[in-house]
Amino acid sequence: MKKIMECVPNFSEGRDSEKIEKIVAPFRGKEGVKLLNCEKDADHNRMVVTVVGEPEALRDAVIAAVGMAIKVIDMRQHKGQHPRMGAVDVIPFIPVRDVTMEDAISLSKKVAKTVWESYRLPVFLYEASTDDPVRKDLANIRKGQFEGMSEKIKSPAWRPDFGEAQIHPTAGVVAIGARMPLIAFNVNLDTDNIEIANAIAKAVRHISGGLRYCKAIGIALKERNITQVSMNMTDYKKTPLYRVVELIRIEAKKYGVNMVGSEIVGLTPMEALIDAAAYYMGLEDFSVEKVLEARISAPERF
Repeated sequence: MKKIMECVPNFSEGRDSEKIEKIVAPFRGKEGVKLLNCEKDADHNRMVVTVVGEPEALRDAVIAAVGMAIKVIDMRQHKGQHPRMGAVDVIPFIPVRDVTMEDAISLSKKVAKTVWESYRLPVFLYEASTDDPVRKDLANIRKGQFEGMSEKIKSPAWRPDFGEAQIHPTAGVVAIGARMPLIAFNVNLDTDNIEIANAIAKAVRHISGGLRYCKAIGIALKERNITQVSMNMTDYKKTPLYRVVELIRIEAKKYGVNMVGSEIVGLTPMEALIDAAAYYMGLEDFSVEKVLEARISAPERF
């Protein structure tokens, strides 16, 4: 592939393996497209797919996957811990190689137009794909979730960018946009008290006075009898992972709670993990340039 665009669609199904395989199928064995990861979470009842490809091939695969998700997911029956507003909750496009943010924006709008015209699924543009400062933040669009969207969408302020002021009866709505890479990062706590998880999430997220490039909510993992601070790190270079980990540790101590693990959903830039390793190991003058695998794949410069 000469030009590489990344897409990380989030589907509201993380439990039924048969449905999951049907949704993922359009990304398998398609020329110009490579499926990198498919991460399923039963508690969230959500699947995060990471796929890269040539822009046109990627566009076709994404549109096909959206069509399949609409067929097999009924949001009227959906239950899960993660906020969601549609069978396909969000579709971000991320420029990777020999493509620009402008290319990603253009691709997102082409996909949005086709999704509406082909499936009658209303689309909100978000992040770099919209000029509306309110819609740039996905949380603002998603507020009210699927259950509240049928009324929200009737407001002139929330008319979709593509589609009518009426949700798809079983698939809801979708947000499509272009953005830079983010990291879906979750920290688990040894308490089943969701109020504590919510309080810690409030302390670390930017909107309530926390870290600038951190979005966070508290989530109950009932099967494990613990809770989680579920986060999107929107700029790992300016707010590194180790910084949010240490802040969560500090806040958790106020409640006599401990961090018992963490997870990254989907793929993450190597640099983000290297920064965390360098911090915790006290490495001096360390960078991705000193990672063997990175140097092997990089062009010679000697």
